[in-house]
Amino acid sequence: MGKEMESPKEQSSYTVEQLVAVNPFNPEILPDLENYVNEQVTSQTYSLDANLCLLRLYQFEPERMNTHVVARILIKALMAMPAPDFSLCLFLIPERVQMEEQFKSLIVLSHYLETGRFQQFWDEAAKNRHILIETVPGFEQAIQAYATHLLSLSYQKVPRSVLAEAVNMDGASLDKFIEHQVTNSGWIVVKEDGSIVLPQNEFNHPELKKNTGENVPLEHIARIFPILG
Repeated sequence: MGKEMESPKEQSSYTVEQLVAVNPFNPEILPDLENYVNEQVTSQTYSLDANLCLLRLYQFEPERMNTHVVARILIKALMAMPAPDFSLCLFLIPERVQMEEQFKSLIVLSHYLETGRFQQFWDEAAKNRHILIETVPGFEQAIQAYATHLLSLSYQKVPRSVLAEAVNMDGASLDKFIEHQVTNSGWIVVKEDGSIVLPQNEFNHPELKKNTGENVPLEHIARIFPILG
């Protein structure tokens, strides 16, 4: 026989993560999951599994969907980039909901981030401060971290102006941001022009990428030919 559904009293003794693991398709946990989304926002934590579970439950209970909570899930997913969380969440949201203005804006923001169009991103984000920067702690910092990650994949030495546009900073705030990165991430500031030398990695210095083909022993290759024949 299938596992009996726990009573509300029994469920209250579980954490949200445990509720998701034990009975992810139980509609009774929906309020707990909604509260957990709000908790993630205020505590600056994140649980993709719990949020996906809530979106799946909304598919079975569309009349109970809280679009305010759904928007917060997508914002937290944006903050998790470069992970593909936003697309995973969006796939579970009905198209009619996606056509609402706030969701259309979030989709546009996601596209700008994916394509590295940071100036357009920050301009669009400024139009939606009421649902992003002003209500979701850590939003700007998360996007700035993603921007610096993307720059590190593309540049060996990034001009200060490009960095300023990517992180939406200038003046003293940008100086403080760079100083923090110098101390904690190994950035080097070029005194002559103010550009920043970024740490080497296999993307901005392709010669560092290991060529796995060079490490395959000859005898292993020799064994393949009889199989192919």
